[in-house]
Amino acid sequence: MKALITQLEFEVNNYVKKHNKSIDTVFIGGGTPSTIDFKEYAKVFEILQPYINDYTEITTEANPNSATIDWLKGMYSLGVNRISFGVQSFDDDKLKLLGRSHGSNRAIKAIQDAKCIGFNSINCDIIYGIKGDQFSSLKKDFDIISSLPIDHISAYSLVIEEGTKFFNKSSLKIDDEELSQEIFNYIDKIGFQQYEISNFAKSNNYESKHNKGYWEHTEYLGIGAGAVGYKNKTRYYPHKDIENFINNPLFAQTEELSQEDIKTEKILLGFRCNLGVKLDLFNLDEKKRIEDLIKEDKVTIKNDTMYNNNLLLADELALYILE
Repeated sequence: MKALITQLEFEVNNYVKKHNKSIDTVFIGGGTPSTIDFKEYAKVFEILQPYINDYTEITTEANPNSATIDWLKGMYSLGVNRISFGVQSFDDDKLKLLGRSHGSNRAIKAIQDAKCIGFNSINCDIIYGIKGDQFSSLKKDFDIISSLPIDHISAYSLVIEEGTKFFNKSSLKIDDEELSQEIFNYIDKIGFQQYEISNFAKSNNYESKHNKGYWEHTEYLGIGAGAVGYKNKTRYYPHKDIENFINNPLFAQTEELSQEDIKTEKILLGFRCNLGVKLDLFNLDEKKRIEDLIKEDKVTIKNDTMYNNNLLLADELALYILE
């Protein structure tokens, strides 16, 4: 935590304070924040206090097992106003398969506790695309969600990355676009509007402002080991390894983005969510390909902005235009 504070103070003083900026959102994640005593975060909020206000969205991730009542109360008292629970499923067998330490009852209690304490914006992460997943089983997860004080759902298809314990178990993952579409339709039916390929909210008020910042290509600070930041058209990467980060928290590899890089990212991200893509980003050849997509009813144009009609096709459509 000492190294994180060192980096935070440096970034706040040399970027936020120096350029007279405010902080619109804070997101505490990248692991399991709920395993750390809430008192350890007090210094973080002391540093941030001059740059946040009552409208700042402050989110913490939490594991249902370690999000005790005392921890939830403590984080709420510090100013956290949004919580994201890594539930993944309410099916105990599936949770065991995923190696999760909590059971469904514990997840339900953690969510209810958070609401009672005063959190009025609660997200639930759900993973689908596991071998054996069917709409009937996933429907039970979303029916439980609809019975709980949850305002936001992040529904992710399982991604198996190199270095994870599932990397040599590729048979664990299934790819089923029809299942994804069926899930999205049902989530809409129970009152959650899709505003990004994996994110759904009960209303605009519950959409994640923090995530929208990434999709809009706004600047952000990455604080902590492996926490990527972006400012002045440059992405920076602190040490991923904890020991290296502790020894040198101010180190960062940098990657300067070209205008073409930024354009590509804006298009890819805009196709993944309801923000759309401004037409003035495209050249004449690309606009001709956009006309093809309009004829095929793949995209819609409104107020000089192009919107994707099927978020599941985001990457395919973007690559077609940028070919």
